[in-house]
Amino acid sequence: MSKSKHEKRLDRKRKLNERGRRRSERVRLLRNRKRRIECRLRDRVWSPRDEPMLAAGNIHYELSDKSRGLSVGGIGAMHLLARRVGLIDRIDEQLKLLKVHLPYHESDHVLNIAYNILSGGTCIEDVELRRNDEVYLDALGAERIPDPTTAGDFCRRFTAEDVESLMDAINETRVAIWRRQPDAFFDEAKIDMDGSLAPTDGQCKEGIGLSYDGQWGYHPLVVSLANTKEPLYLVNRSGNRPSHEKAWLYVDGAIELCRRAGFRKVLLRGDTDFSQTRHLDRWDDEGARFIFGIDAMPNLKQTADDLPESAWKALKRLPRYEVKTEPRGRRENVRERIVVEKEYENIKLVSEDVAEFIYRPTACKKDYRIVVVRKNLSREKGERVLFDDIKYFFYITNDGAGKESGTHFANKPSSSRDEIVAQANDRCDQENVIEQLKNGVNALRMPVGDLVSNWAYMVMASLAWTLKAWFALSLPEQGRWAERAWRRKARVADGVQDVPQRLHPRPVSDHPRWPADRLSAAGVEPVAKRVPGGVDAVRSMPPAPCIRCHGCQSNAQCRCHIRCDVEVD
Repeated sequence: MSKSKHEKRLDRKRKLNERGRRRSERVRLLRNRKRRIECRLRDRVWSPRDEPMLAAGNIHYELSDKSRGLSVGGIGAMHLLARRVGLIDRIDEQLKLLKVHLPYHESDHVLNIAYNILSGGTCIEDVELRRNDEVYLDALGAERIPDPTTAGDFCRRFTAEDVESLMDAINETRVAIWRRQPDAFFDEAKIDMDGSLAPTDGQCKEGIGLSYDGQWGYHPLVVSLANTKEPLYLVNRSGNRPSHEKAWLYVDGAIELCRRAGFRKVLLRGDTDFSQTRHLDRWDDEGARFIFGIDAMPNLKQTADDLPESAWKALKRLPRYEVKTEPRGRRENVRERIVVEKEYENIKLVSEDVAEFIYRPTACKKDYRIVVVRKNLSREKGERVLFDDIKYFFYITNDGAGKESGTHFANKPSSSRDEIVAQANDRCDQENVIEQLKNGVNALRMPVGDLVSNWAYMVMASLAWTLKAWFALSLPEQGRWAERAWRRKARVADGVQDVPQRLHPRPVSDHPRWPADRLSAAGVEPVAKRVPGGVDAVRSMPPAPCIRCHGCQSNAQCRCHIRCDVEVD
């Protein structure tokens, strides 16, 4: 017998009240714990103590069956996120490496490597630690996970096309995450590109090469979104390949990805290796704005020398941060003092000027704006000035020149010279992303035997970083505290010097009567109080449509409704 509308309304109200009660209880517990720790750490006038502060002596350990501990309890939140946004289904659908699933699917192997990184693993061998952690396996609802040897064998199954398919599956999920963001998120997508050397001591690795600085290894390409610091494309290459090789191909893919997600504008940024003049006209026609460094070629330096002095203006650097109280006094520059005392040769920056002119690269059919920075340097030895020097730095852009040079590009926003330089220098923040990929999630360690298999490992390990960014984007951001919530999301997205400790609270798992996938968080770390809200936000997401049957609407025999919570007659 069906319920009346009044009874259904009462049921919904009861569920909302129960959900609000549980949320209030969590907030109360965390607030009380924070209050107690603040009380213990409050400023007090201490009297002399006869004993050290660390006074515990009667310590005993015992084994108990009533509770089990897990140091990476946030792994449940990451797995819930991966399932809720449809990442698991997309990987299984687009990546076809296994003919028979005995017992693992492709997504099991991919997430096994990513979760190992999220759990503090630094190399592929650390998967064995996860395999032997009963609570870890229970938290993921897994009877077992692949061992390190099986994980390495899975990496060796990849071809270049398979790695592309894996990146496409991740990027499809990425677009779905982006589309859930507020309207301001889509103002402009800032796409950065750079290459980085990944040296290796292995002598039997296929595809390695000798780099320009004499190191053996690989030379990966990283194309990332500066807004969220997500790596959109990672491409492994031999160590002797140039930074810009095939970069345009993946930049085109990143532009298409951002357009499909709903970004209204796109900005491309890169250093002098990525100016790629053959493609500037095409990107300009497609409406993408770009700011690239360009080599200080003789003809550009001659043009800068010929500019009248009236064309130069002092460069105004934007402040790194806003001082909210009083500016602090500068400490003595000890290194500078030692350089003067020892009479080492020193280069000092005297002033910076900026100018601009119009230039057409040889491979282009259009004129573009060149913004040039002139650094006036002084070479000194001790307190003696040896001679003055001048260095030029050039940036090419299709951003309109405006009134400053008397020229203007139609239908283009016009940024000042100082803003162009600031935006170009802001690309340097991508070095922090690359550093995290190298030494934070260890995605560029190259643990396998050839170029493509290491490329596959690189993409799977970087998924740990991507899941962190997605979790930050899933945090609630509504109501009167929206601005504070946005800052909180930014802290979670940026603060990943150490992914496992910063992202996960310390949990204690599993009351005996609870299901194996229920975890109770214990701890008052700054990030711990954000995890329950993020988990609630992830759980409230509408399930991703079934890839196999397009939302379980066209195929009544589909069993995917078991996972995506859609009833099928």
